[in-house]
Order: sequence, then C-alpha cells, then structure tokens
Amino acid sequence: MDAIQQLGPVLIALACLCWAIDNNLTRKVSASDALFIAGIKGLIAGTVNCVLALLLGLSLPAVLVVFSTMTLGLIGYGLSLVLFVLALRGLGTARTGAYFSTAPFIGAAISVVLMDEATGGLFWLAACLMAVGVWIHLTEHHEHEHHHESLDHEHGHTHDVHHQHTHNFAWDGQEPHSHRHVHTEVIHKHPHFPDIHHRHTH
Repeated sequence: MDAIQQLGPVLIALACLCWAIDNNLTRKVSASDALFIAGIKGLIAGTVNCVLALLLGLSLPAVLVVFSTMTLGLIGYGLSLVLFVLALRGLGTARTGAYFSTAPFIGAAISVVLMDEATGGLFWLAACLMAVGVWIHLTEHHEHEHHHESLDHEHGHTHDVHHQHTHNFAWDGQEPHSHRHVHTEVIHKHPHFPDIHHRHTH
C-alpha cells in the first residue's frame, strides 16, 4: 500500500473525528433557534468550500447550475441540518448520530430497488448491525432519580413536566411556544433521554 492509499483511511477517520466534535459543540447550542444555527453552519461551510475551490483554480459555474445546486443543497442539506439540530436538542449527540448514520443505508436501499445495484455479504451484515443498533436505541428505557439545577433559558417548549411556569405576558394558549423561562431546582424520577434538560452524570 503506497502513501496515498495509507493517507485515505487516516483522512476519513479525521473527518469522522471532526464531525463528532462538531456534533457535540452544536449540541451545546441546540436550544437556540435551529434555523439560525443551520444557516450559520451552512454559510460558513459554503464560504470555505467556495474559497478553496477558487484557490485551486476552479471557476464559478453557470447561473442555472448554481441555482440548481443551491436548491438541492437547501432540501438535501439545509432541511436535514435543521432537523438534526432539533434531534440534538431532544435526543442527545449519540442517539442523533446513530439515527443520522442510517442515511447512507437508506440511499443504498433506494439504489438497490430502483437501479438494481449489486450487494454483497458485507453490505447486508452492516445493514443488520445498523438495524440492531437503532432497535436498541428505540426500545431503551432509561429511568432513575435525577437532579435538575435551576436553569434560565429560552427555547420552543410545551408545558410538560419540566415547564410548569406562569407567563408574565399575554399568552394565547398555543403550544409549542418560545420565550425565556426559569426552571426551578427539582429532584424527580421519570423516563428520559439526554435532551437539553437531562445532561447529567450517572
């Protein structure tokens, strides 16, 4: 194996590490507006990629190509990133990453059905392992007594067990809604995920 072939797996592993770091950092701000977070991330990534392409001597494509590419990016990346941030808010980093990682298998399944792509034993083994991992996540029951410290923040919410507060403004009763609110300190027990209200140690 030459140096280029050896470098490939290293770069893939580095990209995965960077994605993991990005996910954990994004999780810390996932209570903020998901559309704003996705927009900022997309703007920065797009700018960096365009600058790199221009530095490499590439030129801008035709307007129609740019428009088509941006439309596809909006649907295929922008929308999925907004949903990804919302999932980080409600499910935590590990579960969101696990569910999101099924996307390539869904694309592969479409290719097998529509384009008659060939599959091998390793493909089906990986698909089964992926399915088992998702099934474990979906059937998990996590419940124990835990402590919520006092917290002051803002995000979209309904008046569930963690949002029993009054409003100091006129409220039309619509849920979910978003405003700054305070969580009082509480110790209780119920099934939960590592969402923005359950980031505690065990």
